[in-house]
Amino acid sequence: MALSDSTAGNVVEIFTDGSCLGNPGRGGWGALLRYRGVEKELSGAEAETTNNRMELMGAIMALEALTRPSDVQLSTDSAYVKNGITQWMRGWKRNGWRRREGKSMKPLKNDDLWKELDDNLASNGEETTSYELAIDLVEENTLYLRVQR
Repeated sequence: MALSDSTAGNVVEIFTDGSCLGNPGRGGWGALLRYRGVEKELSGAEAETTNNRMELMGAIMALEALTRPSDVQLSTDSAYVKNGITQWMRGWKRNGWRRREGKSMKPLKNDDLWKELDDNLASNGEETTSYELAIDLVEENTLYLRVQR
């Protein structure tokens, strides 16, 4: 399900990626934001990181670059980012940013970045459940978000 047709021309398209040479190792992230034909490229790197951290950084930095409330189409090749946003994050928050492993709760890896991503998705400081989320899981890992900044 995509955002309504009435907002289609006002959607910020975001494409993100992250990578790591060795895991852990040197890594980098990139993001491309496109709005009404204007593009902005963002990128960064870290000397010692993991692939998952770089995938998250691409999404985080792209969302942080938004300057006003926006309908966003976020495309990522990372199942980790997609599943984290669409399936896991609400449970992690409910469990104090911990994950269930068997019958016990374990610390969440990359919780600092998941919290930052959650803050970027939240609407005016409200809980993550307040942002609108529609997901297209068939063709590619594309998330449709309404982000309040």
